[in-house]
Amino acid sequence: MAIINVRIDGRLIHGQVANLWTSYLDITRIMVVDDVAAANDIDKAGLRLACPAGVNLSVLPVERAATNIIEGRYDSQRVLVVTRNPQTLLRLVEQGVVLTEINAGNMPKTDQTRPIRKTVHVTDDDIAVFKTLSEKGIKLTAQLVPNEEKVDLMKLL
Repeated sequence: MAIINVRIDGRLIHGQVANLWTSYLDITRIMVVDDVAAANDIDKAGLRLACPAGVNLSVLPVERAATNIIEGRYDSQRVLVVTRNPQTLLRLVEQGVVLTEINAGNMPKTDQTRPIRKTVHVTDDDIAVFKTLSEKGIKLTAQLVPNEEKVDLMKLL
């Protein structure tokens, strides 16, 4: 599968993903991996509306996404994988999906998080998951938009 970029973004598809990242990376498919959104018709409809014209969209639960990736279902496409949190990506990796790099783009502020960057807020569980992903050899970066410098996420933690 031609996974061009893997992004954590609490908003899933919005202006930065739909306009900046898809055009910058010449994406042909956005794969939203999110159990909640995949099970909710209203969420899926909103994501379809946010997806740019000419870009295919898949909104899948973790298990289905892992199966599709491993089976090479989208090998001829340029895919941007988007999830809300690192836990989802760890589940993909644990199911056999090979990821080389993950970009934490936007993890929103909540009562349970603390900031490590202007747009990246983490919980203790997020930190533990990032450490596990890093130990698996996955490069972790923080980058909000394409023209911003990539920062080593592990140094921020």
